[in-house]
Amino acid sequence: MLDENARREVRGVRVYFFDRRSIGRKIYLIFLAAFLFGAGMYFSGDSRAVVHNQPFYQGSDRYREMSLTVNVFWGEEYIPQMLDIFRENNIKATFYLGGTWVKKFPELAAGIAREGHEIGSHGYSHPHPDRLSKSGNLKDIQKAEEIIYTSTGVRPRLYAPPYGERGPAVLQAADEAGYTTILWSVDTIDWQQPPPEVIVQRVTGKAHNGAIVLMHPTAPTVRALPEIIRQLKKEGYLLVTVSKLMERTRTTGGQVWGERLNT
Repeated sequence: MLDENARREVRGVRVYFFDRRSIGRKIYLIFLAAFLFGAGMYFSGDSRAVVHNQPFYQGSDRYREMSLTVNVFWGEEYIPQMLDIFRENNIKATFYLGGTWVKKFPELAAGIAREGHEIGSHGYSHPHPDRLSKSGNLKDIQKAEEIIYTSTGVRPRLYAPPYGERGPAVLQAADEAGYTTILWSVDTIDWQQPPPEVIVQRVTGKAHNGAIVLMHPTAPTVRALPEIIRQLKKEGYLLVTVSKLMERTRTTGGQVWGERLNT
């Protein structure tokens, strides 16, 4: 039998060990909760977490290279002149063709491909992609692909969404269809039909390594194009396709994915 003092000491020891275990259990639960919260964030259904096809809007800044791109959904009367200018300067551009445009002008689309330019997709009907569901975007992209392939023999793998819209449904649809979504870092805003010298300044004033230049087939663009090419070459830029820019970033790093630059 323990006397009263001994019983008090034992009781004190028991109380001491009980408090220690309680503290340890609380620490364990805190760490467990933190782990589960982090895991939940990682595997959550947040649209940004499940989208693997973030937009590509410029290449590596390590090399003096740029891409000239042309979104085509109208302006067919200016395409032959643009092709002549590119041919004379030994340049390959990236053309994003709209499906309904290709349906109307299959020979012109085929001519772009025969010249060796890169063929991308601008979708079929030029909708506002952010207003469509993922399935709606997927249908539009796939419909365009079949028409482009029929006319050019090329299955595009680059997608330039109309209006540059890039919501989760757009990116997920493009990814599911096997495309990389392409945006830009230099915008000519040539669809507003500014004077040619304004288009030249917009490009040369914002030129940078890895730049992707957005253009359309317009009269002032055709007039500005020779001077744009002349000045960029003078500055030491090599003009390549978007896929070439992407190849550089895969081998050297430096690519920029995500939100488009302000232009």
